[in-house]
Amino acid sequence: MKIKITAAILVSMLFTISSCTDLDEQLYDRVEDGNFGNTPKEIDALVGGAYSSLRGFADGISNNYPTCEYVFFLNETVSDEATIPTRGTNWYDGGQYQDAQKHTWKADNRMILSAWRYNYTGIAKINSIIYQIDKSSLTDNAKAPIYAELKALRAYYYYNLLDLFGNVPIVVDFADTALPTNSTRKQVYDFVEKELTDAIPHLTGNVVYSKMTKNVAYSLLARLYLNSKAFIGTERWQDCINMCQKVSGYTLAPDFFANFATDNQKSPEIIFAIPYDSKAGTVGNYMSSMSCHYLHKLTISPVGDYPWSANGMCAQPGVYSAFADTDKRKKCMVAGDQINLATGTVITMDNGEPLTYTETVTSVADAKENEGVRLGKYEMKAGETWERDHDLVVIRYAEILMMQAECYVRLGSADLAKPFVQQVTARAGEEMPATIDLNFIDQELLKEFTFEGRRRTDNIRFGTFFLPWWEKGATEAYKAIFPIPSTVLTTNKNLKQNPGYPLN
Repeated sequence: MKIKITAAILVSMLFTISSCTDLDEQLYDRVEDGNFGNTPKEIDALVGGAYSSLRGFADGISNNYPTCEYVFFLNETVSDEATIPTRGTNWYDGGQYQDAQKHTWKADNRMILSAWRYNYTGIAKINSIIYQIDKSSLTDNAKAPIYAELKALRAYYYYNLLDLFGNVPIVVDFADTALPTNSTRKQVYDFVEKELTDAIPHLTGNVVYSKMTKNVAYSLLARLYLNSKAFIGTERWQDCINMCQKVSGYTLAPDFFANFATDNQKSPEIIFAIPYDSKAGTVGNYMSSMSCHYLHKLTISPVGDYPWSANGMCAQPGVYSAFADTDKRKKCMVAGDQINLATGTVITMDNGEPLTYTETVTSVADAKENEGVRLGKYEMKAGETWERDHDLVVIRYAEILMMQAECYVRLGSADLAKPFVQQVTARAGEEMPATIDLNFIDQELLKEFTFEGRRRTDNIRFGTFFLPWWEKGATEAYKAIFPIPSTVLTTNKNLKQNPGYPLN
């Protein structure tokens, strides 16, 4: 396996190279050049800068959009959970969202390119900082925990690439100028595992918000092992359980929605999140706004004191009704009549029809303005600015519980899964069934993690990804990973397209 790192490589793959320390969410965005990185303050700034790319901005297509535009949309719109239908002349965008729904995507799909660039931009940032640390006057002992944190964060990006694209270049050396070749999916898998395993002894064991810690590394390894069969054909269910059992210092938040509130950094459940801060001008996590109708602001403030809504993503038919009415988590979606707070009546859309969100969606190619139940998981409140404050949740303790439950079921020990499931269902106000099987686990994952950007991976692991569903026929096995973007292949002739996809 050839592992390279290069400035030229990353420029060729990205076209452009475009943090957080504690509960105060201090954000670092600038890394200085020159003789920098020798004092603790300078080191903090360098390492903090590595986290800034998590928030987005680095796409080169839509520079002012946060992470949701790069990873979230792609993972959601190809799953059985969400869709972005064309509504009149809106949300067509070259048919990329329709292709995502129908699983007819091609290598020139903009969402696929955005996901590639997002992850490699983060990798490029980290590689450049490692290069600076290499040149610093710090001792080897002082450098060890810094390298561990940076490499663990880089492993997170490579995990995304492993999941999304499989056979990607492993780029780690900022000084190498040669264009890279593909590594196999197994090589990328092994690289991610080794980087995280090697980092753990040097990472802090404390609960530190939004930083790479032992707990985050254990959680990422658990994800890796949970999806090992899908990634490389090897079952590692017990290894997943073992990693989950190493995670400590977290509990479920008593209120499910505390994880998605404006001040969600206070949640005892969040293991890793991408911080957004309106005071720092970080654009913001505007997931709910991307979903709700343009006039939805009138349900939030009598004077419409809410920045905007885009009337985009919505739930696929059947998702909302999968929740029992008694399930507290059902409130993560917005359905039915939308009331104007100023008048107390149902909002009237510009076409004269009432704004009533329906579970029915006529077609991904031609949906009505009000069709589709909307995302309401992240808090929406009056007076918000474009730069929202809610952090984007990446890993929370409920996932640690559900990974253990799933693995015990897969190992034939369903009774051992019950204590983990019971914690999750009890918070939701639901009774745990007498029998726990994989079908129950699959549906519970849908309900617990709706609109959290992870459903595609669950679909693949459970095999449902390849079955027909709304507006989609059966999916070919090779589409478990996406094609390498066509523009990347044009720029780097050393790369080969993923199997099954046209070469150009």
